[in-house]
Amino acid sequence: MNIAQVVQFVAGLVWMAAIAVVVIAVTRASRGKSAGGLSTLAIVVFVLAIVLSSAGAGLVFIEPDELAVVITAGAGGIRPEPLNAGIHWIIPFVERVERYSILRQTYTMSAVATEGAVSGDDSIQVRTKDGQQVYIDASVIYSVDPLKAIDLYKTWRTGYEDGLVRPQSRGVIRDVSSQFGVEEIVSTKRADMEQQITEQLTAIFEKNNLILQDFVLRNIRFSDEYATAVEQKQIAEQQAQQAKFVVESKKQEAEQARQTAQGQADAAVIAAKGAAEARVIQAEAEAKSLGLIAEALAKNPSLLQYQYITKLAPNIQVMLVPNDNPYLLPLPTLEPVVPSGPQ
Repeated sequence: MNIAQVVQFVAGLVWMAAIAVVVIAVTRASRGKSAGGLSTLAIVVFVLAIVLSSAGAGLVFIEPDELAVVITAGAGGIRPEPLNAGIHWIIPFVERVERYSILRQTYTMSAVATEGAVSGDDSIQVRTKDGQQVYIDASVIYSVDPLKAIDLYKTWRTGYEDGLVRPQSRGVIRDVSSQFGVEEIVSTKRADMEQQITEQLTAIFEKNNLILQDFVLRNIRFSDEYATAVEQKQIAEQQAQQAKFVVESKKQEAEQARQTAQGQADAAVIAAKGAAEARVIQAEAEAKSLGLIAEALAKNPSLLQYQYITKLAPNIQVMLVPNDNPYLLPLPTLEPVVPSGPQ
């Protein structure tokens, strides 16, 4: 309760007291009793009530989130400057104030009955560039321009929400949305559309002494027929993507099999090449060895006989022929002689 309300409350009590004194005075007079003192008291109380009522009517307390336009009986009918937050004095019973909130206000148009400023389906029906019907939910956030409150009162009084905010917002949304195709609205061009609506509403509100704080494109809803078509298209795209994935998977499997076979073939080639190189090396070693043997035999021909003899087992009996005979002949079998006994 501010001071102006306190004064008005006290003035009301004083008026009640004044009426009570008058009633008491009349009652005493009707009974033949003297009411001189009460009459004087009644006059005093009445004067006090008038003063307090006048003061209560003249004191105006403006809240911190408000400003007020003073309507007066003087020239022009309106004071040239609005009243800001605080206590002010106006001429009682000659001037009055029209208050405006300077807080941000939100006007919502929605298909949900409990969300919009108007009950029921209050979404905006729009026909897109490609002829599709869509339904748009939006919110307009705005405030009164404190520097233009006098002009706002002259132009709209307090009817700016129904007379300006609602019709202009719906009209701009329809006009801008009709310049885009339905797929652009819901995907690539949604931000552009929202930006264009914001710019146009900002200019309109500024001309009408309001400030557009923000525009919110809440939701875009399609007709049932188009929604069904979109759903079927999405299903077909998903199936196409799935088929593409299967094809890619098969390609990867085939490539893996090809690479495996190529690896095995490369490994076989490398193994065969290694074996061939090993045989070549072995043959070269054998040839070199034979060359050395031949060279040794050429220098010492009896070496071959010596090697042959050393390879023979110790229990094999051989006969050595003269050293100029190149052949080795086996010795005859020597059987032990058994001595004969006495006849």
